[in-house]
Amino acid sequence: MSSNLIPDPSTVRYDGPWTHRDVRANGIRFHVVEATPERQDAGLVVLLHGFADFWWSWRHQLTDLADLGYRVVAVDLRGYGDSDKPPRGYDGWTLAGDVAGLVRSLGHTEATLVGHAEGGLVCWTTAVLHPRLVTSIALVSSPHPAALKAAVLRDSHQRSTWLPNFLRYQLPRYPENLLTSADGFEVERLLRQRTSAEWAGTSEFVDTARRMRSAIRIPGVAHCALEYQRWAFRSQWRPDGRRFMATMRDPIHIPVLALRGESDSYLLRSTFHRGQQWSPRRRLVTVPDAGHFAHQENPDVVTAELAKFLG
Repeated sequence: MSSNLIPDPSTVRYDGPWTHRDVRANGIRFHVVEATPERQDAGLVVLLHGFADFWWSWRHQLTDLADLGYRVVAVDLRGYGDSDKPPRGYDGWTLAGDVAGLVRSLGHTEATLVGHAEGGLVCWTTAVLHPRLVTSIALVSSPHPAALKAAVLRDSHQRSTWLPNFLRYQLPRYPENLLTSADGFEVERLLRQRTSAEWAGTSEFVDTARRMRSAIRIPGVAHCALEYQRWAFRSQWRPDGRRFMATMRDPIHIPVLALRGESDSYLLRSTFHRGQQWSPRRRLVTVPDAGHFAHQENPDVVTAELAKFLG
């Protein structure tokens, strides 16, 4: 990979047993990947990636859940991959509107949402703001947003693992340069830091890091990725942010599956267990031999848990 070659957005359209599509929703174009686009009558499962990532994060679940008879769609979130990169819209309200619009544009009236990390926060938000569209949510390494906020405020250990990068990302320009310089090495460093040592020693890790490093260097992606975290920070002191967090404390009564890698040093076990009052039908599952990217590190266990949950 040469730093002289700036990746084109289309470079994330990797070949495989799936179909790449463009879908318009909420005023912008989304790049989505489907394993079985002809299966219009099956239940819809929408897969949402996390920070500095893209649809490829869900490659295992995309095909495995489709084999079980679901219509499975992995999405490049707003600002990522080959989706549009508008200058604004990285607030919780708009992101939930993106997913609700996608479900409708795909021809469905309801869906199960599955999200990793920041994609999980979008799942929580959509379930609260668009309850009739969301039948259930499954989350990988993504506590309830109010639970995460409480943990960062009250637990010094969680604060020390989570807050430094979050604050660093609030600076102008510096974080964009950090994420994109040296061919995106910072993304590989974060991936290595947050995954299990076993997976970090595999050829799949090397391949995944290479693809993520390329995807973050697509023009506009680093800035858009950071805007999610900047809105989360800036909104704390504004009426829209206070209103958002108050709204998020409305309990949801749909089934919720929460998965956490056993060796996740970024999201602590105590944080993972918080917040049952906001999702009384939540089931917590620890994924062995995995860190923060459990759906990639131990895909068989994650897919089996998702299959049980969907079934």
